[in-house]
Amino acid sequence: MEPLIAIALVWGAAAVAPGPDFLVIAHASAAGSRRRGLATVLGIACGTVIWGAAGFFGISALFALAPWLFAALKLAGGGYLVYLGLRLLWAARRSAPPVAGVAAGASAREGGLAAAWARGLMTNLANPKTAIFTASVFAAMLPADPSVALGAATVATIAGVSLVWYLIVALALSSGPARRLYGRCERAVLAFAGGLFVLFGLRLAAAR
Repeated sequence: MEPLIAIALVWGAAAVAPGPDFLVIAHASAAGSRRRGLATVLGIACGTVIWGAAGFFGISALFALAPWLFAALKLAGGGYLVYLGLRLLWAARRSAPPVAGVAAGASAREGGLAAAWARGLMTNLANPKTAIFTASVFAAMLPADPSVALGAATVATIAGVSLVWYLIVALALSSGPARRLYGRCERAVLAFAGGLFVLFGLRLAAAR
């Protein structure tokens, strides 16, 4: 249990730090609905499982052997985050809907629960550096030759930590007061979040 506890603590600290995952959940929860926020959380949890499994099975070694693949994934992921950011910036230019119509307006613009799940999944998968971070954490905290069962437990641990934290975020930001506050500040929030997504994407694409 000691390696799992240590990994849970490290992963929890990384998850709490605001990033694209946090922003996409915040937007889905406050501008859309609680169900959209929860669907986005599930998408991010699925992405965490994928990157966790990739990290455990040594995708960092593959990236070392084929650096072009890592570069291509970074460019694709960075491009996706920039695309999300530009969509939010464009939405910020529109007139903000009344507070009571925020959920309906957001749902009409951004699709249903499946679209929210896919957006969460793609936002999480957009950063291939997650796999390298995961592999580094596993290498530092797991035995030299971990069993597949231990690997599965480790991947489940990081996915569970992400799921719990982002569920808290989604539930908090989809509450009535948070949604009313969002409704009053929608254009500013969209512009701020869109700018951050663009910066995240450009930084990811340019990172070595």
